[in-house]
Amino acid sequence: MTAPTAPRNLHPTDSTAALTGTDERRGVASWMFPAAGVLRILTGFVFLWAFFDKLFGLGVGTEPGKSVLNGGSPTTGFLTHAVPAGNPLTGVWNALVSINPFTDILFMAGLLGIGAALMLGIGMKVATISGVAMYLFMALAAYPFGTNPFVDDHVLMALVLIVLLGVGAQDHLGFGRKWAQIVGEDSWLR
Repeated sequence: MTAPTAPRNLHPTDSTAALTGTDERRGVASWMFPAAGVLRILTGFVFLWAFFDKLFGLGVGTEPGKSVLNGGSPTTGFLTHAVPAGNPLTGVWNALVSINPFTDILFMAGLLGIGAALMLGIGMKVATISGVAMYLFMALAAYPFGTNPFVDDHVLMALVLIVLLGVGAQDHLGFGRKWAQIVGEDSWLR
């Protein structure tokens, strides 16, 4: 009977890291870290653009006359007109519309807070949880999906947020490392 052998090291050695551009700690290409930072910033911009478009009515997604500053409601319009027929949660969406302006304030604060946190690379844990919840609520409101019965872009973006947090994207092209020194590495504010 032979003794069991130790598993092979699946990560490159330092000498191969120099040749292949990989990071020994995570076994991924070193260019992936700045790419994750760019993806985090662009995802944050999606949230911030939605916030400013709905606030000012920039004419891309929200007409100027329907902006929040002109008395428009970003949630009422979506939840009463964009929810497809046959959505099993229509009663939930109607209940959310009935408690406006609370729903609008919560939605707009979420867009601003998540967008700012992602752009800066601070508060990624809270931003990820909040962003995933927001995207999943929007996915549930969009159900049944038009072109794919199982997945839409909201589901994919929720997964993007989870992956960005998992790879530590806040530490690349942002203030994540400095923020960790202030709030602590394991803090919920990280």
